[in-house]
Amino acid sequence: MKLKEIFQNKKSEEINYYENSTQKWLPISEFRDGIVVMKDGRYVKVIEVLPVNFYLKSETEQQNIIYYYASYLKIAPDNMQIRVLTQKADISTYLERLEHFLETENNDECRKMMVDEINFVEQLSYNVAVKKRFFIAFEFTPKSFDRTYTFDDALAYLNNEEYKARRYLAQCGMEVLEVSDDAFLTDLFFMIINKYTSKSIKPGQISGMYDEIHTMSDNIF
Repeated sequence: MKLKEIFQNKKSEEINYYENSTQKWLPISEFRDGIVVMKDGRYVKVIEVLPVNFYLKSETEQQNIIYYYASYLKIAPDNMQIRVLTQKADISTYLERLEHFLETENNDECRKMMVDEINFVEQLSYNVAVKKRFFIAFEFTPKSFDRTYTFDDALAYLNNEEYKARRYLAQCGMEVLEVSDDAFLTDLFFMIINKYTSKSIKPGQISGMYDEIHTMSDNIF
């Protein structure tokens, strides 16, 4: 079966998902060997890039970054997306430590300084303190439909694209994190879909999280 036929068959498949379940609307079929397998038959690779502060670099270093980044864009896949995930900085652990010190501190001046610090950090976090993560995603895009493609073909293609991205971006001073672990992808997409819940809950922390199915029917959970 050719890839074009596989795409058409995937789109026409009728899968009996539970009503109002996440599985019904989520376009992802599964994670396999670090690859996101979509329900329509596409294969997507996601990599995370640790950025550099461009403005702290010398003029020569800035020119080199621009040159190598432009070089990478010339050979990058056609279907590539650069995504930025922005979240408020998590300061809960730091505040807990300050509050613990506040409870055990006997010096009134020190206590006053700690209270001021807590108020300042809370205000800073509420207004400007954010955490940004940078991702590049590209999908398996065969050049023609004159042969049958397998998952192994898609895996080899996407791993090669990851290697090229890693090599060129390293010359820009940026590190590409290893994203070949399905658990990493599970955590990442869980965080994207459950932006607020993921701050306190991680996949697998709740007993039976992967096994139990929860739905809403007639406003009954």
